[in-house]
Amino acid sequence: MGRLALGLAFAAMVAAGLPSPGLFVAIGLGIAAVGCGYERFGRRDLPGSARLAAAAAMTVGALGCLLGVARVVMVLAAISKIDRLLP
Repeated sequence: MGRLALGLAFAAMVAAGLPSPGLFVAIGLGIAAVGCGYERFGRRDLPGSARLAAAAAMTVGALGCLLGVARVVMVLAAISKIDRLLP
């Protein structure tokens, strides 16, 4: 589950830079990475390296999600600006 969380997190970062549906994919993958990382991080019986990888997955997944949200906000701001230009 730790490798899955890291894979989801880095896929979210890559998807944040992709065209149109990438921003929504980045948000979804980021949320999934945070969830998988949190599940793995909460287990006290795992070694420290596995828990550290889970914490890294949560951090990178959250950043990917935030990048996706930032792109959604920019798109909505651009639509609002264009709407004000029209008569």
